[in-house]
Amino acid sequence: MNDFSKGSVSGHILKLALPMILAQLINILYNMVDRIYIGRLGQDAACAMSALGICLPAITIIIAFANLVGMGGSPLVSIARGKKDIGRAQNILNHAFLYLCFLSIVLFLIGFIFARPILFAFGASQSTISYALIYLRIYLCGTLFTMISLGMNSFINAQGFAKTGMMTVLIGAILNIVLDPVFIFLLHMGVAGAALATILSQFVSMLWTIRFLRSDKTIIRLDLKSFHFDFSLIQQITQLGMAGFMMAVTNSIVSAVCNNVLQIWGGDLYIAVMTVINSLRELASLPGQGFANAGQPVLGFNYGARQFGRVQSGIKAITLFTVLSMTVFWIFILCTTSFLFRIFTNDAAVVAAGIHSAHLYFFGFFMMAFQMSGQSTAMGLGRAKQAIFFSIFRKVIVVVPLTLLLPYWLGVDGVFIAEAVSNFIGGGACYITMLLTIWKSLKTQKN
Repeated sequence: MNDFSKGSVSGHILKLALPMILAQLINILYNMVDRIYIGRLGQDAACAMSALGICLPAITIIIAFANLVGMGGSPLVSIARGKKDIGRAQNILNHAFLYLCFLSIVLFLIGFIFARPILFAFGASQSTISYALIYLRIYLCGTLFTMISLGMNSFINAQGFAKTGMMTVLIGAILNIVLDPVFIFLLHMGVAGAALATILSQFVSMLWTIRFLRSDKTIIRLDLKSFHFDFSLIQQITQLGMAGFMMAVTNSIVSAVCNNVLQIWGGDLYIAVMTVINSLRELASLPGQGFANAGQPVLGFNYGARQFGRVQSGIKAITLFTVLSMTVFWIFILCTTSFLFRIFTNDAAVVAAGIHSAHLYFFGFFMMAFQMSGQSTAMGLGRAKQAIFFSIFRKVIVVVPLTLLLPYWLGVDGVFIAEAVSNFIGGGACYITMLLTIWKSLKTQKN
């Protein structure tokens, strides 16, 4: 069942990717729907929208820890399945679940206690801090729900149950879409209502995820009765998951730096603009990330089965799918920027500033496909250090310095141009390195 060493490699990737992409699209709706509704709160809309953007780095950090466990443990499960070692695969799954629970408690306590200084560090102003505090503290109450639903869903997808993984996200997203207008407008809860709707939706998603992983339908079953603690597995999960973790953390760092620089050069208006652009970026990167994620269990399984030629075919397929899909979606966003901005807000100033800023930000965005392909290959084959390096390289070494320096010559435009420059440098460097290391090694082993 779900033997990726047989049949078409590209077919396996497509079969997994399409439900994954749909699931990711639905997942984006969690925060996107919040932003759309909040953008229509009247005279407070711009401040409330900015507040959600300020909370984004904190939310991204929670997602980062979910990625740490999910993206760290699921390739290990795929490799173990490729080697027919089901016992080890189940032990990894059990460790991952308890690891997520532990991290959730720690993150909730730290975030709730230090919420105010954290938000000011992320770019909050006196006008936005009250909105941001309300949203973040309520969101933090659902940390466990978010971590379990996101982190454990990776193990569902890794076993080839992409449609079930999609349902995990679909159930929560539909509930969020229904509850948002009820809490925000009908019950007049505003920002608090948006946060409450989100965590209730994540709670239902978590229940669905646990229910499936404990059922007879799954290949690798969550069964804590058979749990035997092995610290080395925690170390392996952490080491391999560090790539996905760093990808999310560096995104958080960049968001925080951008918010602070935008606050200096453009004020709350441009933080609201960046909040919308972040939503559009999630849409633009959606197909590429879906194909990249879908390729990981296929690459890992075939690598574990020593089918090195099929691994190479998988890398080619991932590259082709990510480049083509991201190019199409990039062009779509550039051609419909005004329309897309008006979905999020009726504020004419935000729309006017946003159209120009988005065109700068998304220039050459298709180059991110090469970053995704290179990193997903490294992660699927257990090359954690390589994937981690390029996460740090593009975001911390390239984007952050450019974001800080370019505004001195280009004004607020420099913040948006910094991202465009990083796509070319980071994407090119990551993929070329993958070809010179992983691809070369696979070619040697195949021969």
